Amino acid sequence: MSESTTTIETAWLAIGQIVAPQGLRGEMRVNPSSDFPERFLLPGPRWLRRPRQTEPEVVELERGRAIAGKNLYIVQLAGITSREQAEALRGCELLVPASDRPELDEGEFHVLDLIDLSVIDQASSTPLGIVRDVVSAGNDLLVVELTDGREVYIPFVEAIVPVVDLAQGRIEITPPPGLLEL
Repeated sequence: MSESTTTIETAWLAIGQIVAPQGLRGEMRVNPSSDFPERFLLPGPRWLRRPRQTEPEVVELERGRAIAGKNLYIVQLAGITSREQAEALRGCELLVPASDRPELDEGEFHVLDLIDLSVIDQASSTPLGIVRDVVSAGNDLLVVELTDGREVYIPFVEAIVPVVDLAQGRIEITPPPGLLEL
């Protein structure tokens, strides 16, 4: 898995959401939607989108750190120096431009690239559905809308998803018995 995307006028990658203030000096807890820790650890520009707004505003990440044992980061944004200021940003999304996608290793994919791919049964070449999302639950799971309208979760592991063909816009699966049943 990687990062989710939101398309407005410019394509943005949502890298996390501010969930709470941390302490009294303006630090904030961020729930990441990115598998790239550097998004929260390395200083530099990020973009902040407030709830019910479409256009993000540029902010400067001064510093960040991971919370040991939790999937959360603590970040400090320039100009945010009090708990009250941090609280006012609860629910805001942190973004980066979609053009700022890190290079991936062989067999790794950006979530953005998997959404809307066709899902095909490898043995029969039967179209099964469309990838609608990817969720992390220990292993990544493809959220697939089947042709009959049902939604199923398919483990994104090589044994079940042996082929991801981005050029052809398709994923081939070898579902074990019962995976696609009610």
